Amino acid sequence: MSFLLPKDSTRQEQGLSEHKYTNERVDFNPRSWLSRYRKTSIPYLLKMLLFYHGIGLLLMTAGTFAVGQLVPGYEEPNIIHSLLSVIFAGPTEETLFFGIPFYLFGSHYAVLITGAIWATFHVFNTNTLDISHLAFGNWLFVVPSLFFSLRTWISGKGWFAIVTHSAWNGIFYMIGCSSGETRCALLDTGQEMTSLASGVVVAAALVAITYMLYKRHEEKERKRLAA
Repeated sequence: MSFLLPKDSTRQEQGLSEHKYTNERVDFNPRSWLSRYRKTSIPYLLKMLLFYHGIGLLLMTAGTFAVGQLVPGYEEPNIIHSLLSVIFAGPTEETLFFGIPFYLFGSHYAVLITGAIWATFHVFNTNTLDISHLAFGNWLFVVPSLFFSLRTWISGKGWFAIVTHSAWNGIFYMIGCSSGETRCALLDTGQEMTSLASGVVVAAALVAITYMLYKRHEEKERKRLAA
């Protein structure tokens, strides 16, 4: 029982408790959102994933409601998605907008700019540019994800961003399809083989380019530290 322990021991236990989640508190702080994670273990990265995606879900829910009140006749777009397109979005988008800019320019500010462009594209995930049919909810959801991907890449764990991006898309694709909220297809209608081949080629090419830039970046870092 605690009252049988020496006072110093009690203080030590309290101190350990207070510092147990220090890394999480620092990384959750918006002031840290352009810096590397303090830890990069898989469980820790999963915490960061859930943190940022949780914020995204809240923003999407509140934002969609607000837009519905402000824009007369607003309807969140519901376009047909293919399973392959949402899966290949992981390696394609992560490398093109995060990995390649980071290893090419070596600056998290460059990644912030390209990541912002990536997030903005999501508002146009619709069949029309009418303001009453733009994908505001989709855009609001990915804004926090921008910082997750940015920090994961600059922390040297870009592969984790790719895998979780595809996995997250796949999971919510299946949920949307099974609930009827999303119109789904295995492949793009009428372009099955072309869509499959092009998706594989583009994703593989971007991953290869990213890997080459990564190796060049690592070599530069090695020479810099050796100088």
